[in-house]
Amino acid sequence: MEDKFFQQLKKGVLELLVLEQICTRPTYGYELRSFLRERSGGLFDLKEGTLYPILYRLEDDRLIESHWTHTEDRAAPKKFYSATGAGREEQLRRRELWTQFQQTVSSFLKGADQS
Repeated sequence: MEDKFFQQLKKGVLELLVLEQICTRPTYGYELRSFLRERSGGLFDLKEGTLYPILYRLEDDRLIESHWTHTEDRAAPKKFYSATGAGREEQLRRRELWTQFQQTVSSFLKGADQS
């Protein structure tokens, strides 16, 4: 069983990471899950029940949009997600917030080490 504190940390950054990747390039759900798992060394090994609600919420907030695409190697269409202009702006804002948050927490932790 995963530590509850660790779960909360992951939950807090997932939307940031998902939007970041979609802002980098259009992607589809399975590809996004694989990328996050591989890039994080397995730390972000998301279940569909975790990823898709994030995607739906980002879409409802008009930060991303989706479209179905047929590919030659697959009979079933894939749902691709891409960032909107508002999504790119929001991601820049979230990056700044993350940087401030991370620096502040690090400052507290460094201060605790010096006590």
